[in-house]
Amino acid sequence: MMRVLVTGGSGRLGRSVVQVLAERGHEVVSVDAAEGSAAVREHVIDCADPGALASVIAAERPEAVVALAAIAVPFSAPEAVILRQNVALVSALLEATMRDGGVRTVIAASSPTVLGYGAPHGWLPERLPLDEEEPRRPWNAYALSKLVVEEAMRSAGRSVGDRMRFVSFRPCYVIAPEEWRGAPTQQGHTVAERLADPDLSAPALFNYVDARDAAAFLDLAVQAGPELPQGDTFFVGAADALATRPLAELLPRYVPGTEELAAGLTGTAPAFSFAKAERVLGWRPQRSWRTELADSEQGDVQQGTEGAA
Repeated sequence: MMRVLVTGGSGRLGRSVVQVLAERGHEVVSVDAAEGSAAVREHVIDCADPGALASVIAAERPEAVVALAAIAVPFSAPEAVILRQNVALVSALLEATMRDGGVRTVIAASSPTVLGYGAPHGWLPERLPLDEEEPRRPWNAYALSKLVVEEAMRSAGRSVGDRMRFVSFRPCYVIAPEEWRGAPTQQGHTVAERLADPDLSAPALFNYVDARDAAAFLDLAVQAGPELPQGDTFFVGAADALATRPLAELLPRYVPGTEELAAGLTGTAPAFSFAKAERVLGWRPQRSWRTELADSEQGDVQQGTEGAA
């Protein structure tokens, strides 16, 4: 196992990443603007400050860096602020990690939103389920900032050759463990409410991933290190959709023109494919809303679905 530094370790995804990596034997260092878990060593800094981040990396000497720090919710701040802050974070990350001779692997969080779904003047995918070959067409500051993350990883990879590995991953809508027990998700609704009302999950094309499953992907990626495809990116999502009805039925309602494309998304099939992560790293999600949602919440969802019918 190895020493792994996690930026954004106090966030919705970061808390699970720190915990899971530590449980799997890694020596984890969390870096964030706020304190998080007392179970690992922490540094409270501005991760957009390349000098501060470089100082922490020089002191801790991690072999791998997992970069999660970001303004993580679209439209949660003015567009110019989101773009400026998230680009500053990836810029500081590259400067700090490439300055240090000990870091071997850098894995940065991107987002499925780089594909451009939800664009106000229409969007149609080339295929369903969506995979890493789908064109990237961001239309807002958050999605654009994540495209910058992906391109920054590719650029850095080209500049260092085999000395380091730079990759990105696109976690679907992250659900933290406490949110299965009724805590609000990042949009303020509970998981049960998102399931009972398709309007709430439709903007994300019903995608989601348990934070612990995303953390398990990062564990495998950190261990793979030099074997990772340089500059590549991976979708990381659940094996089903955050919906009680098949997406073959739901998607055409919310994305006009997808009737034929979505026809194969029967049963519980999701709109996003994790086949690449499974092929390259052997990763598969282990959790579903069907296994994680509290029994009382599942009952509410089922009752609401029957009422809507």
